[in-house]
Amino acid sequence: MHTKPDPDQAPPEADDQQPRAKRVDAQRNLQSLLQAAMDVFTQSGVDAPVREIAERAGVGVGTLYRHFPQRADLIVAVMKSQIDACADAAAGFAGEYEPDEALARWMQRYVDFILTKRGLSNALQSDHAAYASLPDYFYARLRPALASLLQAAVDRQLIRPGYEADELLRAAATLCKANPDEDTALTRKMVGLLVDGLRRRPESQ
Repeated sequence: MHTKPDPDQAPPEADDQQPRAKRVDAQRNLQSLLQAAMDVFTQSGVDAPVREIAERAGVGVGTLYRHFPQRADLIVAVMKSQIDACADAAAGFAGEYEPDEALARWMQRYVDFILTKRGLSNALQSDHAAYASLPDYFYARLRPALASLLQAAVDRQLIRPGYEADELLRAAATLCKANPDEDTALTRKMVGLLVDGLRRRPESQ
């Protein structure tokens, strides 16, 4: 005996597709919020109205608060997304360029990260407990990304050995902070000179 399908009951495939579509929409909203928050924080500071962030992301304020109940939650999420993007760029450069050039390009990408983070620096210097995990997250993601680029360049004898990822992360950050006029071109030039100093010269090979 065959049972006729109930016309009012959605097929299993449709039931599966609806939650999946909702997850995709939620992820898209989250990414839009993070990018909008980064843009607004950079332009107006971390105290900018959340409505401005929601409008730029194309979502309602309620959606923003569902993802980030507190402003600190949003700031932390923005920072982690920027750290992740910087770390993930290492693999892309490694696949496209020679190891020394991949290293040089990633260091400039790191400069971009440091300079855009300036707009968040006041909040991150507070004693808010929500920010306590960020330094460890920073090094856990960026240290291995840079270390892999360094090692690849050393293995190919394109740069001199004896340098650690932590040293380059701190050196580049110091050069960024040493430029009070926020002259991006000058900062990039100084970091470029830093990387160039690591390269092997014919007389040192």
